[in-house]
Amino acid sequence: MKKVERINIIMRYINNRSHFTISEIMQEFTISRSTAIRDIKEIEAMGMPLVAEVGRDGGYFVMHNSVLPDVRFTDNEVKALFIAFMATRNQQLPYLKSRQSLTEKLLGLISENQQDDLVLLNQILLFEGTNPNNPDLLDLSDLPHHMLEKLIQILLLDRYLLITIQEEKVIKSYPIYLLHLYREKSIWLIEGFDLKEEKKQIYHVDNLTDVKSYTTNKRMSKKKIVEKLSMQNDVINLYLELGPKAIAQFKKYHPLQLSISYTNPYQATAVLKTFINVKNPEELTEMTNWLLFLGEDIKVKEMPVEVYEGLQKRLSIFCP
Repeated sequence: MKKVERINIIMRYINNRSHFTISEIMQEFTISRSTAIRDIKEIEAMGMPLVAEVGRDGGYFVMHNSVLPDVRFTDNEVKALFIAFMATRNQQLPYLKSRQSLTEKLLGLISENQQDDLVLLNQILLFEGTNPNNPDLLDLSDLPHHMLEKLIQILLLDRYLLITIQEEKVIKSYPIYLLHLYREKSIWLIEGFDLKEEKKQIYHVDNLTDVKSYTTNKRMSKKKIVEKLSMQNDVINLYLELGPKAIAQFKKYHPLQLSISYTNPYQATAVLKTFINVKNPEELTEMTNWLLFLGEDIKVKEMPVEVYEGLQKRLSIFCP
């Protein structure tokens, strides 16, 4: 852990306690006595009002009605925050409706020299989805689905949800336990355990029309949900060996649920094992496209017939 990061964490640790000792700091952060004393002195120099008590353990307490000093960023920390903020343009992320306000507040925390650096970075750095002729231009697609923020607000309080989904003209409600909320290929998705069907399902946030907490007396315990999920693991039907080029392609893009296991210390070869639901046309097409994206540096150990036929059909377009 870097010194600046450690000192910031220690400051928050101290501020949440009425009394602490050097020994406690040493044990909590796995540092030597001399390092702990130096860090405490530096924190005092930054303005935190600490009062030392005489004693073998070197006790301290924070003066009442004291607050932490203003947050201070290093030059590299400011650049890291700003670059990360720039990279989110047109990414359909929640809570970013007022980018201008957020940018102004960030700039207000830093010096003029740091502001000049950020202006220059804004001019020369381009990310995917950025208009090179006007980097500050935000597309309408930058705004996420209007239900996304409401969904996040509720799930922070309760992961047992009743979601209402509209697909074409059909509206249905599903009681779920939310497992994950994620974004893949510019689409926000809900991975949830359906409490009625008792199985894992994927729902599109774009189809969400309402969300609220699910009735308490009809809930299944989290422990039971985990047990049922463990019993529903799909049988592997796709088994690939990947060479260096295929691994490089995998790192560029792969469906979120997929992972590889390296088979040598240099990470030059790997295996991929997963289940493909061949009865789902959308998933079948996606996997066919992705396998072609991986390229020739793969060995097929096992593959569903439907996937193989899909690959043959796609290749026949180029090699009639």
